[in-house]
Amino acid sequence: MERFAFITLRDDPSRKDMAAEWFHSKWGVPKEAYLECMERYLKKETEYGWYLCMDGDKIVGGTGVIENDFHDRKDLYPNVCAVYTEQEYRCKGIAGHLLDMTVNDLKAKGITPVYLVTDHTGFYERYGWEFFCMVKAQGEEGLSRMYIHR
Repeated sequence: MERFAFITLRDDPSRKDMAAEWFHSKWGVPKEAYLECMERYLKKETEYGWYLCMDGDKIVGGTGVIENDFHDRKDLYPNVCAVYTEQEYRCKGIAGHLLDMTVNDLKAKGITPVYLVTDHTGFYERYGWEFFCMVKAQGEEGLSRMYIHR
């Protein structure tokens, strides 16, 4: 883990465009949507942040926090979103470290609980997340799992 740098976008705002492009390439959400959320965070209009794992100048993992991660339960917010680790960097603890970093940063700002939508089972529980309910994700046929971190 010592070869990686874990940063918030506020730690290095110059990475905003690179981060927006990276998240867009992973999730297909328009780059402009990421840039809008990141700008609000950088201008301190929100404390819903963006967290990156860097290997030198390369983003190898990341996550963000937004109001609603495209689901029907608007009352369950904020949502950790866009959790991703590059394939060749998986199983090194990066996603877990990013999740802990995100939750701890939000808790330090008095923001708790935090929610997360996923289809994975077994992974998030390792980092203190609990299954909360099923939600209808935008554009999806079935239901997705909603987790909570208190």
